Amino acid sequence: MLEVRGLAKSFGSTPLFEAVSFDVAPGELVALVGESGSGKSTLLNILAGLERPDAGIVRLGGEAVALDDDEALALWRRKDVGFVFQAFHLLPYLAVSENVALPLALNGVPSGERPARVLGALQAVGMARFAGRKPGTLSGGEAQRVAIARSVVHGPRLLLADEPTGNLDEANAALVLETLRSEVKRSGAAGLLVTHSPVAAASADRVLRLSGRHLAPA
Repeated sequence: MLEVRGLAKSFGSTPLFEAVSFDVAPGELVALVGESGSGKSTLLNILAGLERPDAGIVRLGGEAVALDDDEALALWRRKDVGFVFQAFHLLPYLAVSENVALPLALNGVPSGERPARVLGALQAVGMARFAGRKPGTLSGGEAQRVAIARSVVHGPRLLLADEPTGNLDEANAALVLETLRSEVKRSGAAGLLVTHSPVAAASADRVLRLSGRHLAPA
């Protein structure tokens, strides 16, 4: 599903990483690990279309991603990418169901189709009973499961997660990781998880390590 070939990124004259190449199959969750400052989050941001690489090619479902076209990247990110952040980023003044519906509105899904899709996404992560609640009334683990529902409701082909358990206790972290893994497999998306946690990395199907400007199996 995801093909990355020869990605490179420098800041000024300092290389961050170079010649990064890997694949992620449909329904596979791959963990990306490495020391702080190794470039993990930068690599994730490039794959999300939030930053540009200095070199390299990214393909999703066999289609090349226009990494040098801001407008095309924005459209691609909105349609094909789901992103789970460490800090949840739920809008506090919207109900859970309204937060999850946002990607559908941005993608022009007719309003009549949205409730069923939102309910399906919330049911998949075990959060349907909280649909009418505000994010401020949720625990950290509950909020992160809502964030996962929001990230998958529009059917992205690429699901990215940046330290999704960083703010959670052990029990909630385990539940969120299982939810993330299940959603990747259910949807058939390519999943990439950036983490410092050995426990989180162990939940993935495969682990890659970014170190010394290069990527290799851990």
